[in-house]
Amino acid sequence: MRPTRTLREAREAMASGTTVRALTEAALAEARRQAHLNAFLELFEESALAQADRVDAAVRQGTAGPLAGLMLSIKDNICYKDHRVGASSRILEGFTSLYSATVVERLLAAGAVIIGRTNCDEFAMGSSNENSAYGPVANPLDPARVPGGSSGGAAASVAAGIVHAALGSDTGGSIRQPASFTGTVGLKPTYGRVSRYGLIAFASSFDQIGPFARTVEDATAVYNAMAGQDPLDSTTSARPSPPITLRDPGKLRIAYYRECVERPGVAPAVRQAMTALVERLQAEGHRVEPAELPLLDHQVPTYYIIATAEASSNLARFDGIHYGHRSKAARGVEETYRLSRSEGFGPEVQRRILLGTFVLSAGYYDAYYAQAQRVRRLIRDATLRTLADHDLILLPTCPITAFEQGALTADPIAMYLQDIFTVQANLAGNPAISVPLGSDDQGLPFGAQLMAAPFGEEVLLRAAAHLLPA
Repeated sequence: MRPTRTLREAREAMASGTTVRALTEAALAEARRQAHLNAFLELFEESALAQADRVDAAVRQGTAGPLAGLMLSIKDNICYKDHRVGASSRILEGFTSLYSATVVERLLAAGAVIIGRTNCDEFAMGSSNENSAYGPVANPLDPARVPGGSSGGAAASVAAGIVHAALGSDTGGSIRQPASFTGTVGLKPTYGRVSRYGLIAFASSFDQIGPFARTVEDATAVYNAMAGQDPLDSTTSARPSPPITLRDPGKLRIAYYRECVERPGVAPAVRQAMTALVERLQAEGHRVEPAELPLLDHQVPTYYIIATAEASSNLARFDGIHYGHRSKAARGVEETYRLSRSEGFGPEVQRRILLGTFVLSAGYYDAYYAQAQRVRRLIRDATLRTLADHDLILLPTCPITAFEQGALTADPIAMYLQDIFTVQANLAGNPAISVPLGSDDQGLPFGAQLMAAPFGEEVLLRAAAHLLPA
């Protein structure tokens, strides 16, 4: 059988007698059939089929969880006990996790089946999924183009119809940008709403786990199952996280950033579709009005100063002694540190570690890192002021559609600017979602992005389900 594309379709198939095991076998077969995408680094066939049998037994007993029948992939920086995890880096090659991430435990308990781990930019550092030690991921809609990054394999696994949903991580747009490039739904929850326990850290004050799906309904189902406080992650919020239902949100107050739509470099198709969306929402009775965009040209530099500083600190543990690859050519302690990291880390990770170490160094800390933290606070305060008078902020997810592989690899600045419309939600800690909006004259999709106040996932998801096309 062919894989079902949504959880609703899977439930309909199960109601007609299809087992979860059969759904799992179909997903695994489809992943093997589309191996040319390089979306999966490994398929967890044995554990996936064992989980499917457990879910089938629960279905027969009437005790199945809310995600029974959901086929799921997980990004290669999320731990799953007794399964390999490596952040798509040579430095962790062959490492088997000793425990499961909280999100993994919660989703398995809800009845999801994890079929494998997906390729990503090394340590989640990238906007194209070309930085993986195991090769780039191809966009299922056009294999000559990138799927976005860093969660490109996760996005591709959903866009290719292999799984219903995928877990990615979003540090500066790494869920929403690939969602835009692949025509899928991508949700970044509020910082602190979803546990980061078991996520291999890139930048700890930004990182957040979230789902990809083909529909807002499926993204919401996954979010409902994994959101909430976790005693193993002290940064999670104690605020209650009741399940969200996707009823009509009614008439909303929506701010939109005209500067993002009219900015040079925004693709004409994106500009036209966003303008038409604003006009349609206004015609439907929503209050949609322009708002001042806080420090747009400072957002990407601010993000990369803080993120690289945190990466420098977080990745110091991978030194060939405590964790990670140890060079066989090294002689002595100093050479072990130097060669192990040089051999284990790829060029983009090395670049960001060096940048982060520089901005934290004596004589530069106040000029760069401390100043970036001050600007971050200004961006956050301005974002919250806008959301004090509005339910949502509307802006494009990305200025362009998926670009060809290799097109930006020689220009790191151009690559970093792919995050120009997504980093704001990470800097401010707000929830944001990308939903497919349209496609350009080559048939390549792009998304619209909604942002809500912290812990405003309810209005965010309801609006995404009812106001946007997907």
